[in-house]
Amino acid sequence: MRTKFDKAYYDKFYRDPSTRAVSPSAAKRQAEFIAAYLAYLEIQVHRFIDVGCGVGNVLRALTRVYPRAEGTGIEYSDYLCKRYGWTQGSVTDYKPDKPADLVICNDVLAYLADATCEAAIRNLAGMTGGALFLGVLTEEDLAVCDRQRTDNQQVIRPSAWYQRRLNPSFTNVGGGLHLRTPLNVTVWSLDRLQ
Repeated sequence: MRTKFDKAYYDKFYRDPSTRAVSPSAAKRQAEFIAAYLAYLEIQVHRFIDVGCGVGNVLRALTRVYPRAEGTGIEYSDYLCKRYGWTQGSVTDYKPDKPADLVICNDVLAYLADATCEAAIRNLAGMTGGALFLGVLTEEDLAVCDRQRTDNQQVIRPSAWYQRRLNPSFTNVGGGLHLRTPLNVTVWSLDRLQ
């Protein structure tokens, strides 16, 4: 399991086009998808938090999609906090003053041991007032991910492991989006993932 998130890590998995896991254009598409789905559900976003925001690709893209919203980037890496000015914190201990309409947590949970990951999911529930976008590599994804662009120092769990821990606080509506329960919007039964 990786414990060092330094310049070399971010150069390899975020900056170098030949080895990066996700391109800035993919981050832009992800932000646009999230915004479109939330607009369809009529969930307004006035405040969003990107927990583990990395180099800030999704955070910046969301800022362009939601120019009037208050966006906060939370990051564990000392290196990134110094370079970009993100708020220092982790998915297990960051406590906003009030829940956000949208919380993003991409590629963070697989770096945590089981008990710490469970605590992180509980903390995500506490900081989410509307929707959580969760991206995490699971056992089922190994067959389709590019192993040359995937950090092998992660804890790979089955998707059911995560879903069991998310279910008490969230309804999975597909595409990585989970709505905080109880729902305050209408979501049809077939739009929910069980």
